[in-house]
Amino acid sequence: MKIVFVDFETLGCDTDIECFKEFGQVEVYGVTKYEQTKERLKDADIVITNKVVIDKEVMDNTNLKLICVAATGMNNIDLEYAKEKQIVVKNVKGYSTASVVQLTFALALHFIQKLDYYLAYTKSAKWCESDIFANLDAPFYELQGKKWGIIGLGEIGKKVASIAKAFDCEVNYYSTSGTNYNTSYNMLTLEELIKTSDIISIHSPLNNTTKDLLNYTNLNMAKDGAIILNLGRGGIVNEDDIAKILDEKELYFGTDVLSVEPMIQNHPLLKVHNSERIIVTPHIGWASIESRKRLVDSIFRNIQEFVL
Repeated sequence: MKIVFVDFETLGCDTDIECFKEFGQVEVYGVTKYEQTKERLKDADIVITNKVVIDKEVMDNTNLKLICVAATGMNNIDLEYAKEKQIVVKNVKGYSTASVVQLTFALALHFIQKLDYYLAYTKSAKWCESDIFANLDAPFYELQGKKWGIIGLGEIGKKVASIAKAFDCEVNYYSTSGTNYNTSYNMLTLEELIKTSDIISIHSPLNNTTKDLLNYTNLNMAKDGAIILNLGRGGIVNEDDIAKILDEKELYFGTDVLSVEPMIQNHPLLKVHNSERIIVTPHIGWASIESRKRLVDSIFRNIQEFVL
């Protein structure tokens, strides 16, 4: 069989894929534009794609038997047409939970501990000029006793909740579907959650219900000093609105996802004057070394099950 990786760079160039040669010929492309897809897959049996679109036109002009999505989301695949063509589609779930949770707390603790200020203070050698042993010019606080609000209490959200509880936070959540009832934590309305939380972390999918879920109107209800973290999908937080509010009131915003990726030139978040109030990471939450290994191992097993 012939296996083609169409966007291998999204897995990281350090990723070991030698094991896939067990199934036959392996062809690797770092990046593939849509107009290149049909040509590169013309004699492929299996495609491994993260973000490259595999739609009706691609399927009609290739002889694909299996589409392996190197992710959980499958919005880049025409699933209905694949079913009609009897092309098997397999994705991977649960591989990145620990990695996303870790980044959630890294972002939260960065703001809580005022690391921007203290890193700049020591790197500038101002500590060398101090008359006392410590610098307390940027007051920070403890997580203990703070209210942590979670939007989207799925697998990742529940893991964040358990760790927040270990820090002795009060954990509340908002169910974006309205059907997720968890007796371990208090379920609040969105307005209640925004008004009462010291930290809000988002771990929900993007859909018609969650598009612009956090916007100028309800973000203005947040506590002064509140931290908003988006580890779900870009578009859940309106980016124009949060950029404006960060310069109007004391809020902090950390996001690993944007509505358009890669980040566009002159993005509103690049224009925030209070730059210490914002961290944007380039969609790395899923991508620890261990997480990517779990992903590749799962893709291998998906092909193995298909072949056998």
